[in-house]
Amino acid sequence: MPVFKLCLKIFLHNWISVSIYIVIFLAISIALATNGTSELSNGYSQKKAKVAFISEEKTPLTEAFRHELSRSAQFVNLPDRTEELQDALFFRQVTYILRIPKGFTDSVLNGGSAQMKKTVVPGSIQNAYVDINVDQYWNLARLYAKHEPGISQEELAERLQENLSGETPVQIKAHQSAKTSGSFSLYYFNYFAYALSAVLIMGISTIMIVFNKQDLSRRHRCSPLSAGSVNAQLIMANLLFAAIAWVILIAFDFLLDTGSYSTQNIIYFLINSLVFTGCMTSMSYLIGTLMKNLEAMSAVCNVITLGPCFISGVFVPQEFLNDTVLKLASFTPTYWYVQANAHIAKLTQFGWSDLSSIIYSMTVVIAFAVAFAALSLVIGKRKRLMD
Repeated sequence: MPVFKLCLKIFLHNWISVSIYIVIFLAISIALATNGTSELSNGYSQKKAKVAFISEEKTPLTEAFRHELSRSAQFVNLPDRTEELQDALFFRQVTYILRIPKGFTDSVLNGGSAQMKKTVVPGSIQNAYVDINVDQYWNLARLYAKHEPGISQEELAERLQENLSGETPVQIKAHQSAKTSGSFSLYYFNYFAYALSAVLIMGISTIMIVFNKQDLSRRHRCSPLSAGSVNAQLIMANLLFAAIAWVILIAFDFLLDTGSYSTQNIIYFLINSLVFTGCMTSMSYLIGTLMKNLEAMSAVCNVITLGPCFISGVFVPQEFLNDTVLKLASFTPTYWYVQANAHIAKLTQFGWSDLSSIIYSMTVVIAFAVAFAALSLVIGKRKRLMD
């Protein structure tokens, strides 16, 4: 099989240019693996605001209020000097300064209108919780004082503590999600489109350009090998190269993200990537049939791989792209490959209704592959007739 062996020699000769794309791809993948993925918490905990609590009077009610407020506030001890308080607020050492003026407790018990003074950082969510607790405590205190005149501060403090001591447990119930949703594998298989496209175009197109040179093509016609045998050996060599590239890239996912392989989703990731590999093999064969110059191969490879990756959701998620860009991207197989990956990552059930959109996207990619292969055969035949 001289043609097959020659193809393998050409592949080995160009291994450096091909490996560059694999190294870039792995660098991106390792960076993603290092950053890791965040897990969604099913619980809820309130974040406490940093509060400077300044009371100009010390009464049983204000002391009880301070204790109650500590449930939603983290107290920061600061001297009662205007400049230092302002600096603490500016540098976010505190976000809330609460001052209880002298005579405030008596005003509350006697139906007066005295108010506490506050200085806050605007727009703070934690401060809103402090406001709620402050209003709740003193409004309830005024209500007791109004309806039970003569109640002592100690008794009022006990009743307020009893009324406000209840807690409501909060649990965030999330919809069941797949283990691969937002996982490393999703990003890996999306970036896989860039690496695989570049590797196959550089490898397979180079072979086709070499074999389509006029002198070499005429020598083949004069040789004892039939045209069918030459084409069969070319196809076998290209398929072998594509299979090796696919296995190498998939193997690194096994090494970098072992957790996802305990899920059924990974089977569909592999099938989708295999379908895309077949499509890019056909596309690379077509590019090699059309091109005549090896020197321009690198530039063509970058345009054909980077362009679809940018507009199809490989580098920028599809949800961040506008409709015009996505419509343009839908004319590339990369778009349908990425879309299938997005659906696969979210799978929790594996019935026909769940898989239909994925199968549809894969079918579109297969249609692209058939179209590229047909064009390659037609163009190759016309070139041979013209020679």
